[in-house]
Amino acid sequence: MRVILTRTNSSESPRNMTVVVAFNSIFFGGVDTLLPVMEQSFPELGLTRERIALNEWIESILYFPEFRLDSIEGLLNRTQPDVRYFKATSDYIQKPIPEHVLRGMFRRFFEAEAEEAVLVLNPYGGRMAEISPSAIPFPHRKGNLYSILYWVYWREENAGNSDRYIDWIRRFFRYMTPYVSKNPRGAYINYRDLDLGVNNDVGPTSYAQASTWGFPYFKKANFDRLVRVKTRVDPRNFFRNEQSIPPVHSSWSSM
Repeated sequence: MRVILTRTNSSESPRNMTVVVAFNSIFFGGVDTLLPVMEQSFPELGLTRERIALNEWIESILYFPEFRLDSIEGLLNRTQPDVRYFKATSDYIQKPIPEHVLRGMFRRFFEAEAEEAVLVLNPYGGRMAEISPSAIPFPHRKGNLYSILYWVYWREENAGNSDRYIDWIRRFFRYMTPYVSKNPRGAYINYRDLDLGVNNDVGPTSYAQASTWGFPYFKKANFDRLVRVKTRVDPRNFFRNEQSIPPVHSSWSSM
């Protein structure tokens, strides 16, 4: 289950805006198994049998990314029918966000650049919290209530105003600083944010430079292990991207 926050305008008045909260989920099982779970854990949602959609697993692939396709055969088309620009970043929440901060978050949704902004809250805990942070590279486990994906879109016709949308999400990110994880401020690797730093276009990237995104994504201990693996299996750094893990050379600062 995840929680999605968006903005909507009233059909009666474009100026009458509100923040909409949607509970978005997929359950691997039948209706008769799901309903008792929901009644016990989330009675506030008032879920009924009529509101549950039964699908094959592959059909759920259309649901979460909100693909506007009539059938799963559309997944074979490698050309996206609706291309949008976007900027995204993320945080981890370890303590409940105060109500006044939530109100401040909602107010930012009413700004012009937030017309197609989205916040996605993904809960953590359960089995995830039982796995050691060092078991695999992904370390963000016990102690996190949920992650937040900050996401803002804009259309091709607004490409000339890209800086406005990017500035909006950066301001939102700064606003959240006191209320999110710290030392380091964590980030989810699959919501890559190049604002955290990037590799040099020419020449090697130092360990210290790469740690600006390596620590948020993997924490220090896991990042150090990944650097050692990278140095051993790809010392010439053949496989790389803007935020790939660099190999360590003896001339660089030590870990």
